[in-house]
Amino acid sequence: MFQVSRESWKVLGQILLLAVILYAFLVSIQLLGSSFKLFGRDLAQQLIEMTSNPLVGLVAGILATTLAQSSSTTTSITVGLVAGGALTIEGAIPVIMGANIGTSVTNTLVSMGHITRKEEFRRALAGATVHDFFNVMVVLILLPVEIYFHFLEGIATYAAEVFQGAGGMKFSSPLKALTQPAVSGILDLVQRNATLGVIVSLVLMFTSLKFLVDLARGLVVQRSGRFLNRYLFGAPMVAMVFGAAITFMVQSSSITTSMVVPLIGAGILTLEAVFPFTLGANVGTTMTAMLAALSTGAIGAVIVAFSHFFFNITGIALIYPVPFIRKIPIYLARRLADLTSRKRFYAFAYVALVFYLVPLMLIFIWR
Repeated sequence: MFQVSRESWKVLGQILLLAVILYAFLVSIQLLGSSFKLFGRDLAQQLIEMTSNPLVGLVAGILATTLAQSSSTTTSITVGLVAGGALTIEGAIPVIMGANIGTSVTNTLVSMGHITRKEEFRRALAGATVHDFFNVMVVLILLPVEIYFHFLEGIATYAAEVFQGAGGMKFSSPLKALTQPAVSGILDLVQRNATLGVIVSLVLMFTSLKFLVDLARGLVVQRSGRFLNRYLFGAPMVAMVFGAAITFMVQSSSITTSMVVPLIGAGILTLEAVFPFTLGANVGTTMTAMLAALSTGAIGAVIVAFSHFFFNITGIALIYPVPFIRKIPIYLARRLADLTSRKRFYAFAYVALVFYLVPLMLIFIWR
């Protein structure tokens, strides 16, 4: 007679729990959009005006992501705001770009764990900050293009319309149908109070994302970590695809990029080998916004999610294939690492200035 092992039952229980937490996350996204609709046109107008300056949107995305330690949270909130009509597509795209920069703060902080060992710290910080420099390069290239030509918005709109028309689909999303009863129940519970609805949605979002990431990491990352160096980092395209796949499964680019930082610090992996892996993680993290957008059933939200995807794909296409350009973020990361390994204080100053103080200061100036 076939018997299921205790380990198999444990894994099955984790998968079921993962499904429940994922459902809670999707509910939180739709609840956020529905709650903002309850505020009416005045609040929507204020939010739209605040992000009418794309530079404010960019630094707001950086600051929000560094404070939340999760680009998934920032992009999900952005998608919810667009779905609720509180944010325009034009205003949302710079926020998404900022989230891409802000998400790299986590692996930079992880590299601080090597700070007492000079050579390890130098390698680890270079491995962490190459992600920063790549994302900043892509923003410097694509933000002006987006401001003047609406490049990302255009191709994302086309992709969303094609997706919408596939098989006669009109975004009557099964995810939205699945989550709508829970959303309506929560709104009824808070007596259709918009403020309470937003608070509940944000608490539910942060909590579900935290458990989603932790549980997915236990199911995926721990089982795959031992294969990373042996099989995946010899071929750049394989590393890139694997980075995207792992990030999609754990719903966090911070995890996938952070878990290789100690391997770089220990000298097991080289910076050049890990670089394409981090680029794949950038693509994989866009799936969180895609899931959130599909749960809302709003085409504007789907356009924003596609913009996030095309932003990362375009950045890779512009930078990685050209050897000279590809070496720029690697060179800058190594130069910063050399400097900070001699004076550790610079590492803390870099994190504080780039991810917190400068964005906060620019928000007050540009507003």
